[in-house]
Amino acid sequence: QVQLVESGGGLVQTGGSLKLSCTASGRTFSTDAMGWFRQAPGKAREFVAVIGWSANSITYAGSVKGRFIISKDNAKNTVYLQMNSLKPEDTAVYYCTASQRLQMLPQRTFPQSYDYWGQGTQVTVSS
Repeated sequence: QVQLVESGGGLVQTGGSLKLSCTASGRTFSTDAMGWFRQAPGKAREFVAVIGWSANSITYAGSVKGRFIISKDNAKNTVYLQMNSLKPEDTAVYYCTASQRLQMLPQRTFPQSYDYWGQGTQVTVSS
């Protein structure tokens, strides 16, 4: 099993920045990719970004490309999401996720392609 713990959420004004962190523990050697999804009230869980652990492959959702940056620190088993130029529509619970194998597109943007999930961290962007 792999445990994921997120941190870094909070309240920020439009145009501001936040950085989320997610640290994996347990059988981390079994994971090949880590990423982020988000879910706003009344909406489905939405893909944000994913980074391959070994191949360093990165994919972003179109809605965050150019504003968000995903990165990783292999030594710390941690993935980061730097969120810049935040908008009210970015308000959601952000979930860290990990998979045993990085799927091809478009499957890597589907929540069912991931094996482990964190508890989520709230990000609220005020207008």
